[in-house]
Amino acid sequence: MTRGESRTKIAGPAGVLEVALNLPAALSDQGQPRGIALVAHPHPLQGGTLDNKVAQTLAKTFVALGYASVRFNFRGVGKSEGTFDEGVGETDDALAALAYARGEFPGLAATPPVLAGFSFGTYVQTRVARVIAPERMVLIAPAVARFALDPVPPSTIVIHGEEDDVVPLADVLAWARPQQLPIVVFPGCGHFFHGRLPQLQSAITGMWQR
Repeated sequence: MTRGESRTKIAGPAGVLEVALNLPAALSDQGQPRGIALVAHPHPLQGGTLDNKVAQTLAKTFVALGYASVRFNFRGVGKSEGTFDEGVGETDDALAALAYARGEFPGLAATPPVLAGFSFGTYVQTRVARVIAPERMVLIAPAVARFALDPVPPSTIVIHGEEDDVVPLADVLAWARPQQLPIVVFPGCGHFFHGRLPQLQSAITGMWQR
């Protein structure tokens, strides 16, 4: 659990859905964050949870940028009920978590959210983007070799490890090439960004502010 985090359980499409909310230290004059950042964790059947270090790093990054960060456990993970649904039901989980966050901040209900994800979570977020047009997307180690990721907006931040042995860099480049989508490559980095999380946060922050 990250500092200043609150957790709750909401009604999800497959039963209870566990949600974590992190807020920036300073809110606007209207008592609202800058926006909502929805963060999706890696594959549920391979140990992925909302406590994944990359997912937590994404949450911390967006809180520092002034966003309310919302993470959630996909169905069948942690305290979330249900069973794995190949990304289809998990998309509904993501939309339910977003609806909860918008209910917490009604002034942001019409504001496009940031959609961020790691590995399998990137696949889910490209599906969410079919329904909800995002402010911007951040995809870490997109799982293009395992799932059919939709094309993404040109402003999307994509970061991948040079030595990723789960999703080869060559596959990500092949997915990005037709879109003329830039990829930030961390040399010598594997799929889980071990030892590179501060650098990951700095890279996202720098690109976001530009």
